[in-house]
Amino acid sequence: MSEQTNGRTIYSLSEVALSIQRTLSGRYPGAIWIKAEMNRLNRYAQSGHCYPDLVEKSDGRIVAQMSATIWKDDYQRINELFLRTLLEPLKDGIKILFSARISFHPVYGLNLRITEIDPSWSLGELEKEKRQAMERIRQEGIFHANKLQSLPLLPARIAVISAETSNGYADFRKIMEGNPWGYRFFHMLFPSLLQGDNAVPSILHQLERIGKVKRHFDAVAIIRGGGGDIGLSCYNTYSLAREVALFPLPVITGIGHSTNETVTEMVAYRNAITPTDLADFLVQKFHDFAVQVNRASEKIAGETRRLLLDEHERLKNRVRYCRLGVNGLLANEAAAIRQEMARLELGSSGYFRERITELRSLERNIELLDPANVMKRGYSITLAGDRLLKTVGDVGPGTRLKTIVMDGQVVSTTVSVKKTRKNG
Repeated sequence: MSEQTNGRTIYSLSEVALSIQRTLSGRYPGAIWIKAEMNRLNRYAQSGHCYPDLVEKSDGRIVAQMSATIWKDDYQRINELFLRTLLEPLKDGIKILFSARISFHPVYGLNLRITEIDPSWSLGELEKEKRQAMERIRQEGIFHANKLQSLPLLPARIAVISAETSNGYADFRKIMEGNPWGYRFFHMLFPSLLQGDNAVPSILHQLERIGKVKRHFDAVAIIRGGGGDIGLSCYNTYSLAREVALFPLPVITGIGHSTNETVTEMVAYRNAITPTDLADFLVQKFHDFAVQVNRASEKIAGETRRLLLDEHERLKNRVRYCRLGVNGLLANEAAAIRQEMARLELGSSGYFRERITELRSLERNIELLDPANVMKRGYSITLAGDRLLKTVGDVGPGTRLKTIVMDGQVVSTTVSVKKTRKNG
């Protein structure tokens, strides 16, 4: 019972606790449905019990927080339902609609005992968040921004955001490094969390790192193994989708599911269903180019062979034509040469005969003009001193003369000189 002391009503702690207990029992006599975010599941493997931390947020701030209890049997039943419905187990960081009994114990305090959780409601909340994020992206006019980026014809340098131990990353590497054509790629891992509350800041951090060295890469690949819709909820967040949409390199995704495309996948340059499909896409880019190059090479080789054959045939025809023409020309020229030779031979014979006759005539004249022969015909040569006597003017009385005749010389002295007059 309360006490009255100095005008104040004083309650004992147990009275207050019992009052709260009665009030809650009267206000909430049975189980009620509550919506909240399960910040942490806090499952203890040894006992199998869970002690979730529940919160409610408004504009990113926690406005309410409370602890709850899920006993082992209830947890197993609820978790199996989540696995069947969402293909994901009950986990941290999801919004849930749960049925719980509210109880208050004077010693242990307030407690929510969760007996049911509706996985369909959680799925609906995820879809609602997805629609809101997508609407904001569209309103900002950046929904197709990354799709307008230019992916090189041969994207060989890939920045990979994934977990190092991810099976999806292992599958991606297997395809890229073991492609049967031997195409070579450079891929660098930027390790990141891929699901849960910390996935978004982890991926954003790695995108920021890649952005600083973007000149070294052709594209960014976000790779994750398979999973259900709850595990993919981080890819529907506005902040991540916006960063991917505005990223300065093409972003290609392979996060391992075939339905219910996330906002991040929608705004990416290209979305592949699985990491394997993503690797196949990159390898196929190289193979498509190689096929074109091989076809072009074969066409060039074929055209070259055809041109060579055509030119060889044309050359053979020209050689044949030239041979015929040269043979005819040579035959004509040979005949002309023979004719010219005959003409020259005939002409030269007559010419030489004429020249020989002329020479013989000259020889006879020279022989006749030889002084010895002239003197035989009664002529003589007279010298006045050392000079040939030509006119009477060259001598005078008493000039010593020497007369040369055929068989000797006569020396005389001029007695008189008489000049002969010319007729007329």
